[in-house]
Amino acid sequence: MMQRFMFTAISVLICTAPAAKLSAQVNDPNSGIQYRSGQTVVPAFEGWQPNTDGTYSFWFGYLNRNYEEELNIPVGPNNFFDGGTQDHGQPAYFLPRRNMFVFKVNVPKDWPKDKILTWTLTSHGQTFKAKASLNIAWEVNNGVISENAGSGTYDPANEAPTITGSTSASVTLPNTLTLTASATDDGHPKPKPQRARRGTAEAKGDDLTGIPSIIPENLMRGTGLNVRWVLYRGPGPVTFDPPKQPPVYGKPVTSTTQATFSLPGDYWVRAIASDGMLESFLDVKVKVNAK
Repeated sequence: MMQRFMFTAISVLICTAPAAKLSAQVNDPNSGIQYRSGQTVVPAFEGWQPNTDGTYSFWFGYLNRNYEEELNIPVGPNNFFDGGTQDHGQPAYFLPRRNMFVFKVNVPKDWPKDKILTWTLTSHGQTFKAKASLNIAWEVNNGVISENAGSGTYDPANEAPTITGSTSASVTLPNTLTLTASATDDGHPKPKPQRARRGTAEAKGDDLTGIPSIIPENLMRGTGLNVRWVLYRGPGPVTFDPPKQPPVYGKPVTSTTQATFSLPGDYWVRAIASDGMLESFLDVKVKVNAK
């Protein structure tokens, strides 16, 4: 099995529209993000994987260049794929900073090696494109995904967790909605001592990879099994209480959260099970009715 570290490919096309007004700069010397809001979202092609049936999966993620601002970009003229089906299950609600391997698009076994699939995003007056192809340089496996996540040494015995739960629900405002997901894991990777936090006296220079510094702390993958909840698509923000629980090693996890919706409409929320290296998703379509 191929095991190598790979930086993400981000292919961009920048429009000449004037830049949005920027908010105050972030006072965080360890972050690669300079502004709290007012910046764009850049789509990213993370790489491709072969599937056992001969088809291929293109992995995509994104960089929201804001430290705090969450952008809502509905699928449509500002968020689409080229040709054929413009909706390939991409997110429409973009969390701050770097989010890797967020979704994948399956393509047929006869997909030409030089054919490109392009994801286009426009935000704050600027347009960026991520271009995916079967270029051999961008083949990935679980080892590459783990290393890019900043989770440390790859465990070749590790498989992604399994996650189950209801995939549809409804609620009437102003009520909250109870959501539940259950996850199991194979016990890999094994627990390891927790490294000292950046900036503490115990932290050593070789503990700092540098690259994950732009990833929000609540998205960093720690050893153990946990489930976190995020908004994937929807007309307005959603609050999850709690949004996640501490990692647990050696036993299944059931996560129950109370979701509070801001507006009526159709939502897509996602439960993400992580074992510290690999992730699996449970997508829940929610119909939120007006009072």
